[in-house]
Amino acid sequence: MAVVITVPICLLLTVAGLAVYGRAEALGDARTTRAEVGLSLRVQALVHQLQRERGLTNGLLGGEESYRAPLAATRKRVDTALRAMRPERAVEDVIQRHLRRLAAVRTAADRGPAGTSTSGTGTGTADRTATLAFYTTAVDALNAVDPVAETATRADGQLGDGLAALRELAAAKESVALERGLLNGVFADGAFHGREYLAFTEVRATRVAALARFRQVATAPQRAALKKAFGTEDAERATTYEKQAEGAADGSALRAEAGAWWDAMTVLVDDLYAVQQSVGDDVRHRADRLSHDAELGLAAYLVAGTLMAALVAGLAAFASRSLTRPLGALAEAADDVARHRLPATVARIQQSPTPQDHAEFLPPDAPGHPEAQLLGGAAEIAEVAASLHQVEHTALHLAAQQAGLRRNTTESLANLGRRNQSLVRRQLSLITRLERQELDPDALAELFELDHLATRMRRNAESLLVLAGQNPPRPTAAPADGLEVVQSAVAEVEQYRRVMIATVEPVRVRGHAVADVAHLLAELIENGLNFSPPTEPVEVHGWYDPQDETYSFAVVDHGIGMPEADKERANARFSDSGEEALLAAPTRFLGHLVVGRLTHRLGEGAQVQLFDTPGGGLSALLVLPGRLLAPAQDSSTTPPPARPAVSSLLNGFRAGVARAEARSTQGVSS
Repeated sequence: MAVVITVPICLLLTVAGLAVYGRAEALGDARTTRAEVGLSLRVQALVHQLQRERGLTNGLLGGEESYRAPLAATRKRVDTALRAMRPERAVEDVIQRHLRRLAAVRTAADRGPAGTSTSGTGTGTADRTATLAFYTTAVDALNAVDPVAETATRADGQLGDGLAALRELAAAKESVALERGLLNGVFADGAFHGREYLAFTEVRATRVAALARFRQVATAPQRAALKKAFGTEDAERATTYEKQAEGAADGSALRAEAGAWWDAMTVLVDDLYAVQQSVGDDVRHRADRLSHDAELGLAAYLVAGTLMAALVAGLAAFASRSLTRPLGALAEAADDVARHRLPATVARIQQSPTPQDHAEFLPPDAPGHPEAQLLGGAAEIAEVAASLHQVEHTALHLAAQQAGLRRNTTESLANLGRRNQSLVRRQLSLITRLERQELDPDALAELFELDHLATRMRRNAESLLVLAGQNPPRPTAAPADGLEVVQSAVAEVEQYRRVMIATVEPVRVRGHAVADVAHLLAELIENGLNFSPPTEPVEVHGWYDPQDETYSFAVVDHGIGMPEADKERANARFSDSGEEALLAAPTRFLGHLVVGRLTHRLGEGAQVQLFDTPGGGLSALLVLPGRLLAPAQDSSTTPPPARPAVSSLLNGFRAGVARAEARSTQGVSS
């Protein structure tokens, strides 16, 4: 009882401590987020000014000299924002990497575009595309600075959504500003040059994607503010200019006023910046609220944790008095189960002639509802342990009996299979001697039929050993040709005259796998013969897949087929590695178990699958991995370099069958 009382209290104190720690961590995250949101907003202010400078510079390089005065004022605002960012290490690193050439770029832009002369100052050195790329790279690097992403995600989901909305809106605003700067130069120049039109389409696609992501995480007021920004007259006028630019994809001249375009897009960019500031204010307010809530929550958790610990201690002490009586009754009931009811049930199961369902022998009432009102101490717990141990012992004894019964049955079957195998071998040896001595053709034909019958008997004996988990002692040391393996399999079936070996491409199977592959093919061929009309042949195909380095045998019949559910169960048995018990499986599916055991014995990569034959019937596909294939002896036995792929079993199999049927007139009938 001391453990029962102490453990919950310790666990509760641990949980309370973790909760308090979590609230303290949330408080720290909220305060950090509140400070870093302000930094992000200052970064966006710098980005806003850089975007304006980029657009004016691009227009100036396009030939619009009226931009020099507003460009000079914008550069001063950019320099002021840059000086304010110097104390921030993360932002300062970005500035040093991406804006250290800002003065040189400005000087080159003032001289004019490359290849031109401006007012006697000499040949211009600035490339419009390169200048635009310089500013865009710097803006992208500043937008990538996100110091609050990790802490905000831990602090609050709503705060994380607000920051995500802020980021997506920054990306959309950057796309609009980049489009403004790009088309500013294009309109000033009067046409697209180089990859400018492709860049224009990519920028618009980026803006559409960013706005779609923003709408997913933004609140309703934020979406309304965005809609209002894109619904102004300036935004509609900018849309009209965009449509004119879209019509100049062939490089035709553009008759658009660069100044009007700049003014309309500047209003749109400023409106988006206002929306961005509004979203930033919402995020900052959310961070302030989280900080306040975290402070209150931390105090509440400390008080609640103390009260709950005291309450649980009292409840545990009270509950300990009510535990002893159920424990005593449970011990009595468990003892009754272990000493009387469970052994009686086991006896009835053993005496039952056909116990198909053991659940019907179990008693309907379960222990746990005793009527006795017993009091006591730790002795009842010991009685429960002893009773449960007795239950375990009895159950294990029953399981051992069942395992012994199954083992004895399996050994008996294996012994019987080995005896039959030995007798069949002696019979085959005797028949072989008689065939060598017989000269009468009619008698020799009857001996051949007897030889074939004995061969089938040998396969049945080997199947019995396979089901019993024994390895038939029929090893083959030397590799065998694929056609020889198929012929060996055909020789072990009853209606071998109906088997047509259509096309078997050259292959050599390793010696240790020859017997199992032949046995497996014989089972599949026998199944096809039994479930197809006596007038229909069963075809055997074989092809090599150089892509997967596998060899596939296909056994195709045109019989009654198999329902989809039965086919799935058969495929499951083929992939069974022996878990399905021999004595528990229906006798009509023992052939499936034989195929499954043989496939498992061939090792990893070997598999058998059933498919519907086109036109009716059932087809079986046996895939052998490359490790079961022996190297070819000469170039004549090398597999062709181009064959149908078998990477997908169904598609590859059907392709192989279609190819083989097209060449079936060249097949060899066994």
